[in-house]
Amino acid sequence: MSPAAGAVVVRLGTRGSALARAQAEIAAAALRLAGATRLDTVVVRTHGDRHPQTAVEELSGQGWFTAELERALLDGEIDVAVHSFKDLAIERPPGLVVAAVLPRGDPCDALVTRDGTVLAGLPAGARVGSSSRRRAAFLAAVRGDVEPAPIRGNVDTRLRKLDSGEVDALLLAAAGLDRLHRGGRVAERLDPAVFVPAPAQGAIAVEVRRGSAADALVRGIGDTEAEIAVTAERTVLAALGGGCLLPLGAWARVDSGRLTLHAALARDDGSIARARVDADPGDPEAAGRHAAELLR
Repeated sequence: MSPAAGAVVVRLGTRGSALARAQAEIAAAALRLAGATRLDTVVVRTHGDRHPQTAVEELSGQGWFTAELERALLDGEIDVAVHSFKDLAIERPPGLVVAAVLPRGDPCDALVTRDGTVLAGLPAGARVGSSSRRRAAFLAAVRGDVEPAPIRGNVDTRLRKLDSGEVDALLLAAAGLDRLHRGGRVAERLDPAVFVPAPAQGAIAVEVRRGSAADALVRGIGDTEAEIAVTAERTVLAALGGGCLLPLGAWARVDSGRLTLHAALARDDGSIARARVDADPGDPEAAGRHAAELLR
């Protein structure tokens, strides 16, 4: 059946994981408020989804969780793509644009344990599951007596591995746990000024074809402060020439009319370079470039 005259139909592309679908529903709710009268969800399997047991460092190229969604956008199979912003490469494919950053979830890293033990209380030799070089490096700097343990799989798979004793703790994004209604499993939300999260962690990006009908619709659902913050954070990443595997943390927030940006980079010798920048929120790129210079 053809859409009724005046109907605003949006084909929304998402990965198929429970977290991706939860984030897609957040975007869908915002699009309905913006005037979309029908939303058709299209699930797209990405390279990372097809290789769930492969360590992130062993996946080739970039865009492991985003490239297929972007191809579907370019081919006109979907009108919008919903991403975890931290998964997006810095350079956008020609013709595509992130038209909105949704209100941000908790950007912190979260420690999950079976019995609620916090990071300082973990016994020496405890195995802490994480698939992130950044988390492993920062963990080594804070608790050099525990053991980072590589782990893959979705949130529920990792929680099962924790509960079965395969690892003693997990480091996960707090926002993902919250969106899956697993926030009650969190033993500790780590201070983002110290255990600095990945650039754009907790942020949802909505990507469209530039100049499309969806472009105009999506631009009305963004959150200005979230966009400023993630722009500063991703500028640090871009200025350092890094990709998803760079052990970099960057966390920004707008408070009382000022932008505060914390950044941290793990060095090869195991030390952590740190920077803090207080700046005008009207130029988040300048703040990000300044932080990158300080880290160098």
